[in-house]
Amino acid sequence: MNKLNVALLFGGVSSEHEVSRVSASTIARALKPSSYHLYTVGITKDGRWLYYSGPIEKIADGSWEQDPSCVPCMISPDRSDHGLVLCRHDGTWAVLPMDVVVPALHGKNGEDGTIQGLLELAGIPYVGCGVLASAVCMDKAVANTLMDAAGIDRCAWDWASRYECADFEALEARLAAKLGYPIFVKPANAGSSVGISKATDKTELEKAIQVALAEDNKVVFERFVQGQEVECAVIGNEVCVSTRPGEILASEAFYTYEDKYVLGTSRTVIPAHLSEEVLDKVKAQAEKAYRALGCEGLARVDFFVENGDTILLNEINTLPGFTSISMYPKLMEDAGKPIDQLLDELVALALQRAGVRHG
Repeated sequence: MNKLNVALLFGGVSSEHEVSRVSASTIARALKPSSYHLYTVGITKDGRWLYYSGPIEKIADGSWEQDPSCVPCMISPDRSDHGLVLCRHDGTWAVLPMDVVVPALHGKNGEDGTIQGLLELAGIPYVGCGVLASAVCMDKAVANTLMDAAGIDRCAWDWASRYECADFEALEARLAAKLGYPIFVKPANAGSSVGISKATDKTELEKAIQVALAEDNKVVFERFVQGQEVECAVIGNEVCVSTRPGEILASEAFYTYEDKYVLGTSRTVIPAHLSEEVLDKVKAQAEKAYRALGCEGLARVDFFVENGDTILLNEINTLPGFTSISMYPKLMEDAGKPIDQLLDELVALALQRAGVRHG
């Protein structure tokens, strides 16, 4: 079998830039050299695209940007190019055709349909959800609205625009009546728990809104749920399959960015501490939500479980982390798919969706 040319995108203009670099390092090491020619493309925090051919070890800590191998590049939207256009050190341009792209980009400008739209224009197959599902799942206000319409249970919630947040007194009165304290406050478009706060009173709510508005122009508010945090890994296109859920045992008051990636003190349990019946119900809900929001390729579906049996969907992540502590690859490995086999399947799903057969 001929090797596939795979472009791995990482970094990005996002609050999750650093996490993306770590995910990309994991993926780069796991892609089989016998099956793939790997081309790594880093996007700096200020939005420069650089083709990088240096050591994988430099990606995670950001030192790749200073590597002399870096040259400017871009994905051409011209379908006749079907790949990367890069500027060589001698000033000449070259086209590198790509069979598939792995956009290991988390958060805005990567997981939100923007990169997916560029790849659709370019006609290049890519791993993960399409434009609409990526955009919908990234915006918690839109995703929650669609989940409500699909009959997928979740906690009571509300949202407000930056304009509405300016009238704090009216907004606070509405939220206190509808949700009660404590209230979780989240930017509508962000991930990895960035910008999320727990407000126990009016003063904390006002501060939490400002924290969220620093990340996005819309804010989502949710009723506090005292329950287990569990997550499912889902894979597939028209036909999808979920793992049984694993459980997050957070060391902080809730699963924060620091708890995930800085402190490293949270723990995971697979399967979650739930009855067999509830484990199966969570799995079924994950598949239902995946289909309802039009997901393809992969997604991690997160839930709260109250009192051991009340299942409330929290959110869907269309490009979940692939770090050493990330739940998606852990769940898949527990289900019998080690990361190298998982990536083979994700690439195959990308080609299948694009109608490509590789012999």
